[in-house]
Amino acid sequence: MRHPTILVKDPAKGLTRKIRESLTFGVIVGNRGFFPDYLAKKGRDDIVQVVKGLGHKVIILSEKDTPFGTVMTHQDAKKCSELFRRNAEIIDGIIVSLPNFGDEKAVANTLRWSNLDVPILIQAEPDEPKKMKVGQRRDSYCGKISVCSNLTQYGIPFTLTTEHTSPVEGPLFKEDLQTFAAICRVVNGLKGARVGAIGARPAAFNTVRYSEKLLEIAGISVETIDLSEIIGQVRTMETDDAVKGRIDAIKSYVTIGDKAPPGSLEKIAKLAIVVDQWIEEYELDAIAFQCWTAIEDYLGVAPCAILSILSNNIIPAACEVDVTGALSMLALALASGSPAALLDWNNNYGTDPDKAVAFHCSNLPADILRNPKMDAHFSESFQADSGYGTISGRILPGPFTFARISTDDVEGLIMYYTGEGDFTDDELATFGGFGVMEIPYLQELLQEICLSGFPHHFAACRGNVSHIIDEALGTYLGFHS
Repeated sequence: MRHPTILVKDPAKGLTRKIRESLTFGVIVGNRGFFPDYLAKKGRDDIVQVVKGLGHKVIILSEKDTPFGTVMTHQDAKKCSELFRRNAEIIDGIIVSLPNFGDEKAVANTLRWSNLDVPILIQAEPDEPKKMKVGQRRDSYCGKISVCSNLTQYGIPFTLTTEHTSPVEGPLFKEDLQTFAAICRVVNGLKGARVGAIGARPAAFNTVRYSEKLLEIAGISVETIDLSEIIGQVRTMETDDAVKGRIDAIKSYVTIGDKAPPGSLEKIAKLAIVVDQWIEEYELDAIAFQCWTAIEDYLGVAPCAILSILSNNIIPAACEVDVTGALSMLALALASGSPAALLDWNNNYGTDPDKAVAFHCSNLPADILRNPKMDAHFSESFQADSGYGTISGRILPGPFTFARISTDDVEGLIMYYTGEGDFTDDELATFGGFGVMEIPYLQELLQEICLSGFPHHFAACRGNVSHIIDEALGTYLGFHS
């Protein structure tokens, strides 16, 4: 089964997921008999060169299979679909390239008969005003509309390039192709995703309730484990070289300072090893943890540092057993190739309607924080030595993308929202993991969040990738925005 990440195990530092930069694309080059064949031949050569030049692999008909390795006839479509089916386990997405008008029915049949259920990008080569005579013109402008019309009739979703016609060798198409690669990572990463839930949802957090059955119908599985099993394994673990190595890794990850209660780092290291073993055993893509108050009361540490490290290593880890929050983090991590965090829509910022304070207490990944340090949980309900292990720091300024997946159990839908804003350097003196956000039309967004019943949590990553999230979740996964 195709997967956009590779799990890497380091005995000292623990588990890390590497996002695959090189994908494999099935490529269909359209052709039509009464248009110049040399355009189709050059078009095939160009698209293969560009895709490979960006570090990806290509599955395409050879010139021995069909004229110029293109798809034009019923038989061509059969050959191409058979080729794609033979390589179904490795094809991450399909690119349809139209160097001339192309045969829309042959393209549509190839995609239908392939039955791959992967994202599809439609590209059309532009004409040149000085090359519009019979032996020179492409008419790809028109052909793209015909292909898209057929795919719509067939019920096959697809992605368009930024501009209607876009030269394969141009910089804009190359950008579109890398965006498409990210869409493929998100779609293929969420289809068949496995999310782990450690412990029961905190009683006070009805906001993060969700439908496990709706997720399962969408191909997303939830694996559960009782928190007592985790704590029990930690308590019976010997303090061996593996534990000592993990303590050293934690110290190199974040500033510890001199406030760590005796034995707390040892407990945190053991907890990290137990959680890693569970993730590896059940092949989990993300987790959600019962972060308070049982683990502080009965183990004597906060799990936040472990969640932070996992998220920083592209294994998204949400707190408060927010399973769909973890799924939101996973989508953003796959789209951006960088760590995602789980945050609260927490406070207004003065009277500015487009600014707000994002906060958690916190499990935020170190890579998005300025001067992160390990601290104790802010809640006064814990004893001084029972809540150590949170990660404090201010979120670095710059553009960010937010997203949230949730389930509407009444309507039987998986829904989402996404958008972009900026973390600012506005003055703010507080604790935990925090930042000041500036988001255009924030008040309208907040009204929609409230009226639609979304949780108070949202996921965030650095950079602008909301268009990738929207295309992946809306166009291909069928989630409702």
